[in-house]
Amino acid sequence: MSRPLDGKLALVTGASRGIGAATAEHLAGLGAHVIMVARSAEAMEAVEERIHAAGGSATLAPMDLLEDGAIGRLAQAISERWDALDILVLNAATLGSLTPVQFIDAKEYGRSISLNLLANQALIAGFDPMLRKADRADVFGVTSSVGATPRAYWGAYGSTKAALDTLLGAYADENEQLGKIRVHIVDPGATRTKMRERAFPGENPDDLKGPEVVAEAIGKRIQSDEAGRLTVDA
Repeated sequence: MSRPLDGKLALVTGASRGIGAATAEHLAGLGAHVIMVARSAEAMEAVEERIHAAGGSATLAPMDLLEDGAIGRLAQAISERWDALDILVLNAATLGSLTPVQFIDAKEYGRSISLNLLANQALIAGFDPMLRKADRADVFGVTSSVGATPRAYWGAYGSTKAALDTLLGAYADENEQLGKIRVHIVDPGATRTKMRERAFPGENPDDLKGPEVVAEAIGKRIQSDEAGRLTVDA
């Protein structure tokens, strides 16, 4: 029986847990071959085992996106094996510390900007040629509501997401007329993840939707004719 994403190639960052892992599993379940990118090979292997057990396929790419030249090497290696990239999910991010603006640690803030913003721009730049070779490519960037609506103590993290939203919006506008690359800004809302647990330690995780709900919303969006912002409600 054919599946809707049979023959498609997807790349998901932050694929070792949470939304990234759930998205990798879901896209593989829809038939895509998924390239999983994260620092923890061991955690990704567990996700890969579940993918294979469900009849899907995946390739692991354990790496630190902030390592000098790593994204370029990844893009080169993938382009040598595959012609086109159909789906790019920019999910990897770091929360950093929740603190008043005047107390933001410059070194930590720099790392947040590097991972949450600069690495995503580098991924778009590195894989843009492969995205353009797809019949129709989908780029998803996972954002946060604090990127659009500032909140006390969230200035560092929120500003990186606001910048990411702007970057993705510009990329969408640049490609709208060509009709080859669709860009989606995903606001997952309150979701049961390690990052959410760290940000809201007193919250009952059982009250939150699972990351698979976000993954399913991404899968549905790929199969639709819509583009733009995707807000995932509980």
